[in-house]
Amino acid sequence: MPTTVEERWRQFFRWGPYGLLAAATAIAAAAADLLMSDGEKAAAGALVLAALVLQVGWDRHCARSAGPRETRPGPDGEQPGTAPVLVHGAPGPASVAYFTLRTALAFALTWLNPFFAIYACMGYFDTEHLLPRRVSRAGLLVTAVTMAGSQSGGLPPATPLNWLAFGGLFALNLSLTAVFSHLAAKEAERAAERATTIAELGRANARLEQALAENAALQAQLVLQAREAGVADERRRLAAEIHDTIAQGLTGVIAQLQAATATPDRERADVHLRRAAGLARDSLGEARRSVRNLGPAALEHDTLPEALRKTVADWAERTGCDTRFTVTGTELPLHDEVAATLLRIAQEALSNAARHSGASRAGVTLSYMDDEITLDVRDDGRGFDPHALAGRDRTGGGFGLDGMRARAERLTGSVAVETSPGEGTAISARVPWSAP
Repeated sequence: MPTTVEERWRQFFRWGPYGLLAAATAIAAAAADLLMSDGEKAAAGALVLAALVLQVGWDRHCARSAGPRETRPGPDGEQPGTAPVLVHGAPGPASVAYFTLRTALAFALTWLNPFFAIYACMGYFDTEHLLPRRVSRAGLLVTAVTMAGSQSGGLPPATPLNWLAFGGLFALNLSLTAVFSHLAAKEAERAAERATTIAELGRANARLEQALAENAALQAQLVLQAREAGVADERRRLAAEIHDTIAQGLTGVIAQLQAATATPDRERADVHLRRAAGLARDSLGEARRSVRNLGPAALEHDTLPEALRKTVADWAERTGCDTRFTVTGTELPLHDEVAATLLRIAQEALSNAARHSGASRAGVTLSYMDDEITLDVRDDGRGFDPHALAGRDRTGGGFGLDGMRARAERLTGSVAVETSPGEGTAISARVPWSAP
């Protein structure tokens, strides 16, 4: 069964002329004794036969023009059917000839018997398909004449009243054809617009699918880059943690062991050994926390000022350097990451001072300001050339000043260094204040 409007129209163009011719012939035959003589009956029979032959010939022409027959599943779902599907392409000489002959036969049959107008009305349906646009109105005009003649009592009109009825009915048919032609043209325009819209939607869908495919590829690339960046960031974090905790702790252990070995006093040697054992335990705890990505052990139970005060005191005891810790401003609660960053920077700065400066005095100041926290670490040691050290660190891969700057920059902060040979060193770290 046809499932679309186009298929239904094709079926109508295929079988409609046969059905209308059969209906017109049946009704005309029933009324033949009242409307036709014996000679007219014979002429009508010959014309009906000619119309049938014409229609069969046109069907075969359409089948050849359409190419191979379209196969459709048979009743059993396996064997293909062989019924041709007629395709009315652009109007040409063959379609004009077919329409002209069929219209002439319908006119002649209607002349003999008005009921043959049933067959003639086919011209209203397929004129636009069979005739070029410039002559399609002529085809509708002839069809309207045939229909008006039948409706007014037959052709030719026998009385003035019949002529008057013919004129009125002809005008009515002509108006209806004009209206229907206009509606058909509008429908054709809408169909063309719909086809254009569907084509545009198809192209838009194709572009959308392409964009989605590109986005999927880009998303996969971004995920891969993010994963690689995460791996690299985790490696840097672990490297910095190892440097700031384990490496410094082991350095302290080595220094205490060397001091214990160098002193002949057993009691002082025991003090150095206890310090070395304490540093080793602290380093082990920091290593475990670094692996688990936890904060410094000093901040587990203390605030940042308390943790810095203990760190400075332990460092001063180990190094024998006179060190003071100062807090300025109003103490505020800090985000864990801010506190951990400042504590690590202080530990690194003090470790560098112990290893390289030879200082006798040092000072650590934590300042709470309106929108930032600053940490200053100063010593009166030998100082250094920061440009020469930066070049050495970049080539050697150290985590000293570069590590401090990296930690501060992760919080959109900064680290400044003021030093020169023989003038001591001052390190200042600034990070934005962030509440927990």
